[in-house]
Amino acid sequence: MFCDRCGQNFLPKQSVCSRCKTPSTRHWLHLMSLVTLFVAALLNSLVALSLLPRLVTRPHAPFFFRAWLWFDLKAAVYGWMFIAMGLLAWDYFVWREARPKVKGWVTRKILTLAIGSGIAPLLPWWVPAGQPPAQFLNLVYKYPALPISLAWGSIVVVAVMVCVDAESRGYLLGSGRTISLVSIGVLLLVLAMTVAGWSLSFSS
Repeated sequence: MFCDRCGQNFLPKQSVCSRCKTPSTRHWLHLMSLVTLFVAALLNSLVALSLLPRLVTRPHAPFFFRAWLWFDLKAAVYGWMFIAMGLLAWDYFVWREARPKVKGWVTRKILTLAIGSGIAPLLPWWVPAGQPPAQFLNLVYKYPALPISLAWGSIVVVAVMVCVDAESRGYLLGSGRTISLVSIGVLLLVLAMTVAGWSLSFSS
């Protein structure tokens, strides 16, 4: 990598230039893209909790809002599994040669345990792996949201472990241009749908 300001060559794992102490443009794109995706997800969650339930209960509610609420509910329950499988595929095909041994082993174990705990209750009773421990079942009956919370928590832990290091974040997010365009597009889409739903809520 070369510094955008002075042209000094520095390693991807370095966050700033060793000569002028200026952060790389790629790191800024990574940071702003992740912040934009977080804002879009937070806004979508607020709309799904406060606005969409009121819109879908109306007699002539558009199908668009019912589909939006259905997608949000399914993504909240099953979305972590697709992210976990995507991270495992990225770990095997992209990060395989450059990953640190300890961090790579920890991230793979966390994702594998998360996927295994999510698939185990779906297996038939006669499969040995489909019999969760009694203590875990008691916790699930007492706290129904516990499995989903643990699954999303494991995804957050792995994402933080990968993105906190500049080199591994570069392998995951690339140069930053694509992820920045995707994050801005997602945010604009959520904002447009929110404005449409808000205007419809006040107009009728």
